[in-house]
Amino acid sequence: MAQDYFRALRDVALVVNSSLELKDVLHKITEQTAATMGCKASTIRLLDSTGRFLLPSAAFGLSATYMRKGPVEVKRSGMDSEVLSGKTIHLKDAAADGRFQYPDSAKAEGLVSVLSAPLTAGGKVIGLIRVYSATEREFSADEETFMQAAAAVSALAIENARLHEALRNNYELLAKHAYSVYED
Repeated sequence: MAQDYFRALRDVALVVNSSLELKDVLHKITEQTAATMGCKASTIRLLDSTGRFLLPSAAFGLSATYMRKGPVEVKRSGMDSEVLSGKTIHLKDAAADGRFQYPDSAKAEGLVSVLSAPLTAGGKVIGLIRVYSATEREFSADEETFMQAAAAVSALAIENARLHEALRNNYELLAKHAYSVYED
């Protein structure tokens, strides 16, 4: 079974290297992560610039209704606060656990067990990756390790895309400036 996680991690790494289109890469990561772990769904949420809210950045297997349930406010979600402190967190029954911000929405969506891992880049937590199971389950140590590895690769993809965007913007500014100098 460990070999399956190695193959899945390889596939996630190949996805990251396949494109600099962050939206596409993150969607493929959520799809691969859910499939590898035998889960119904997966999401990646990134912190907004204030650090108060987790914004949906990619999702697989969740309805539009669930994704529009409301803002994920870090201070109102005990689970997310723990994950953003650097911990991998497992909830056996999200609807019954007081740390989950939207238990009724989870129940209506058919989500039971949840596993979340932090996305860390440059020593700073920038968001999280989560899988949702349709049945109550424990997640094995291998599954937690795979989630942590998928989180690390996802954070790398996000940072690469952000750096690429910054480089492109700097190049465009430089080209615009050079063009205006030659016009004068």
